[in-house]
Amino acid sequence: MSVQTSGGAAGAPPQDLTARTRRRVPAARGPGSRRVWSHIFLLILAIYFILPLWWLFVASTKSNSGLFVGSGGPLWFDDELSFMDNLRGLGTHQGGIYWIWFRNSFMYALSGGVGATILAVLAGYGFAKYRFKGRTAAFAMLLGAVMVPLTALVIPTFVLLSRFGLVNTVWAVILPSLLSPLGVYLIRVYTQDAVPDELLDAGRVDGAGEVRLFFQVALPLLRPAIVTVLLLSVVATWNNFFLPLAMLQNPRLLPVTVGLNNWQALSNAGAGGEQVWNLITTGAFVSVLPLVLSFLLLQRYWQGGLSLGSLK
Repeated sequence: MSVQTSGGAAGAPPQDLTARTRRRVPAARGPGSRRVWSHIFLLILAIYFILPLWWLFVASTKSNSGLFVGSGGPLWFDDELSFMDNLRGLGTHQGGIYWIWFRNSFMYALSGGVGATILAVLAGYGFAKYRFKGRTAAFAMLLGAVMVPLTALVIPTFVLLSRFGLVNTVWAVILPSLLSPLGVYLIRVYTQDAVPDELLDAGRVDGAGEVRLFFQVALPLLRPAIVTVLLLSVVATWNNFFLPLAMLQNPRLLPVTVGLNNWQALSNAGAGGEQVWNLITTGAFVSVLPLVLSFLLLQRYWQGGLSLGSLK
């Protein structure tokens, strides 16, 4: 004969007692407060990084005199906007040489960035997935090259290229830009985790060669790392200043960075030089637009779906 209490089945706590117990248990605190402070911190960082770009954009809309005595202040527009006039000035000043510099920067960045990415992918994949004699020592030398400042290599590079007669040519900028020790390191580290050895072994069992495994299995998995190295290489080559300054003497071979520096030197000369501060700020603003657009267009490759199409 079963014994049943007034609260329900045997061994079950009464409903009113369970309700009172639940009311006494405090609700778990959510991460709301932490999110608020993290959002505030990120907002401060965003303002810190966007403020120089905003100043550059505002300065590009001002005339030469408006940069110093304008009514809008350094962070706001003047009553009279001169952006289109400044663009026309870039096309006429010194025969429109600015757009030649812009084309040179685009050529140097594209060729150097793509070439450095290809070499980094090949070398990084080889370091990660193949065992060969001297592998550890070679990778240690690569890590040592990452720690060497690029400016310290300019003079040895100048002496080396001068022996081959490549100084004051486009190759004096492109060839050194093809070497990216940091890119090789990033590809190697990413390949070790993103490309499982079991996946490659399964492809070998199915009869796939090493070239086919690399192009059809490894490359789709390495897409985020490839885009990252490409952007880093392109930005590094586009912003390169000291190397073309030391290698190039022909004004028509200069990139934007060195060309605008020459205009700045002339403007700093005072009465003896031509004041083109408005063209310098406008040219600097135009020169950063390709980099901003590149990041905005390629950011989707950092998102999910890394193994999409590689396991088919």
